[in-house]
Amino acid sequence: MEKIIKAAVERGASDLHIKAGDVFRARINGKLVALTKQRLTPDQTRAIALKLISSEEDRARIDRLRDFDCSWGMPGVGRFRVNVLRQRSSFMIVMRVIPFTVPTIESLGLPETLGAIAEAERGLVLVTGVSGSGKSSTVAAMVHHINRTQHKHVVTIENPIEFLHRDVSCSITQREVGVDTDSLATGLRAALRQDPDVVVLGDVADAATIDIAVKAAETGHLVLATMPTPDVVTSIERLLATLPAEEREIGRMRLSEALRAIISQQLLPRKDDKGRVAAVEVLISTPAVRESLKDASRLRELRRHMADGRKQLGTQTFEQHVDDLVASGAIATETARVALSLGGVAGPASGKRGARQAASA
Repeated sequence: MEKIIKAAVERGASDLHIKAGDVFRARINGKLVALTKQRLTPDQTRAIALKLISSEEDRARIDRLRDFDCSWGMPGVGRFRVNVLRQRSSFMIVMRVIPFTVPTIESLGLPETLGAIAEAERGLVLVTGVSGSGKSSTVAAMVHHINRTQHKHVVTIENPIEFLHRDVSCSITQREVGVDTDSLATGLRAALRQDPDVVVLGDVADAATIDIAVKAAETGHLVLATMPTPDVVTSIERLLATLPAEEREIGRMRLSEALRAIISQQLLPRKDDKGRVAAVEVLISTPAVRESLKDASRLRELRRHMADGRKQLGTQTFEQHVDDLVASGAIATETARVALSLGGVAGPASGKRGARQAASA
C-alpha cells in the first residue's frame, strides 16, 4: 500500500480511491486513473482502513463504522485526509493528499490581494468553491502569510486537521473536531474565550455555526471559513438561505457589516497538462458592496463591483481571471470556454473580452 501511495503522490495525485472489488485509483490532473491491475478484496480493504485509523477506540468499532473522517501521515511522502465509508456492505476509502510543505499564496498562483485580505484586523473572510477546488490549500496559504508577517494568535478548528503549521511569528493552535473538541460550533464558541486574533474554520453550513462566525467577526476577530459554493453571489445567497425567513432582513444587515471578503475558486487543467491552475473570483467589502448586500434585489450588482474594482482594490471576476490565464498561456481557450459555460460565470457585468474569447472557441 505504501509503495502505491508514494507512486501516486510522486505523479501529482490529489486523491486516492481504495475500494473493495476495484483497483487502486488516483485523481491526477483532475482525471481518475487506475494505478494497479489487481482488484482488492473486502478483507484487504478492511485491513487498509484499520491501518489508516489511528485511534484504538475507533479501530475496535471498525465493523460498525459507516462514515468516518480522520487524518493519516506517511513519513517522507505527505499527510492525508481520510474518509472511510461503506458501499455495497464493503469498505471504501478516499484519501485527499495534503503535502507536508504548507503552500504559499505565490506558489499557488493566487492573486496578491489575498495577502492584504489575510492581514485584515477583523471581519469574515469566506473561501468558497466546489469539492476539490483547492479551498483548504488557499486557506492554508493565507494562514501561512499571517504566520510570516503578523504577531497574532491563530486558532484553527478543523475536521480533520490537514496542513500542519509550525509557530513562526504567530502562535497557532490547531484543534480537530472529534479529537480536541466535540463539534465545529462548540470549538468556535470556545475559541472566542482563548484570546484569538484569527479564527480559522472548516466548512460552515448550518445556521448556528454561521451565526457564531458572524458574531466573532462583529466582535473584532478575523474569521476565515470555507463554504462549498461555486461563486461569490451563490455563497451569499446560501448564507442567507440558512437563516429563518423572519431573520433574513437583519441577517443581511449583519453580513453587510461583518463581511470582509469572499474568495471563490475553481481548478482548471493547465494547457501543458502539468497539473491545474486556480481561476479565482474576489470580492472585497466596500461601502457600495455593503449597500448591495443589504438589498436582496441588488446582489447581482456584486459582479460589477468586482469587475470595476480590479485596478484599485485587486478584486476580479472569474471571467477576468480566466481571460488572464488564456492570455498567459496557462490554460487553453477551449478550457476557458467550458469553464465559463459550465460555471455560469459569464455575464454582462464581467466585461466583453472574455465573452468574445469564449464565443470564438
